[in-house]
Amino acid sequence: MLRMLARLLAVLNSETHPGQISLGFCFAMVAGLTPFLSLHNLLVLLLVLAIRVNLSAFLLGLTVFSGLAFGLDPLFHRIGLSVLTQDTLEGLWTALYNSTFWRLEHFNNSIVMGSLLFSLVSFAPLYVLSNFAIRRYRAHVLAWVEKTRVMQFLKASRFYGLYQSFSGMGGGL
Repeated sequence: MLRMLARLLAVLNSETHPGQISLGFCFAMVAGLTPFLSLHNLLVLLLVLAIRVNLSAFLLGLTVFSGLAFGLDPLFHRIGLSVLTQDTLEGLWTALYNSTFWRLEHFNNSIVMGSLLFSLVSFAPLYVLSNFAIRRYRAHVLAWVEKTRVMQFLKASRFYGLYQSFSGMGGGL
């Protein structure tokens, strides 16, 4: 837990553009909330590696969102089931299921469908919200925190050494 907090602080305090960090969290949400061995997660991984995304934010977000996914599975099941049982979409689902490519995606599983829809709908709001939060953190909280006595105490502790090793300022871990 201490290492994850140190990694989060290292990412937030780095010189990385807030948009790259936010995009890393958003792609991690898609990959973490949906079943890991899915074709769309291969596409997410290719996008993460092809465009400028903070990999530390992606890996940290993947850990967090994978843990949250188990608790949200009942919600994903309800969302997926409601979409898959729509009478107006029955022809679409039948046609897609008859295609080998879409059958490999396992879209007919209610949890896969629900988690994918939930993560795609949440992608843009999470990007805007996390980008705003990172900018506010850097502008207001970071400057104030570095001046407090607690921070002075932390700089003298083992935690700060761990933080420095993840941020690249100190020795490697």
